[in-house]
Amino acid sequence: MLGGIAASLSGCASKFHSYNGPEVTRVRLYKSQRLLALDGAEGVLRTYPVGLGFAPTGHKQFEGDGRTPEGSYVVDKRNPDSLFHLSVGISYPNETDIALAEAQGKSPGGDIFIHGGPRRGIDPMNKRDWTAGCISVTDRQIEEVYAMVQNGTPINIYA
Repeated sequence: MLGGIAASLSGCASKFHSYNGPEVTRVRLYKSQRLLALDGAEGVLRTYPVGLGFAPTGHKQFEGDGRTPEGSYVVDKRNPDSLFHLSVGISYPNETDIALAEAQGKSPGGDIFIHGGPRRGIDPMNKRDWTAGCISVTDRQIEEVYAMVQNGTPINIYA
């Protein structure tokens, strides 16, 4: 009986990992390559394939357009209770984004995150673009990103 309990508990790994390696000094996202890179002082520490918004071409202009933003932002929040396993927030919209959306009479939207995959149906590893504008990785990968990337880390998002 104890063997069965131990076996079932071994599958309950924590989604919170610790990281004791080099500091992540910058995050880079290359939308056209569907590639997220975590940089340290000495170079690239990790890279991940990603999924993007359902309309990935071009810079996010307003809420609901399905685009992932482009530009310079910072990691500004964390959500350990995300519907998408874990998530790390990006400081979109900035002043320029707000002005662009307002000039069109629209809201720029917000809540742009790097997050894990949905509970069922879509595997972010297939590079399919399915989010509302966020950046998706697998649950295992977001556990690493969540542990490695701290609030205040710059993120540059390129077309």
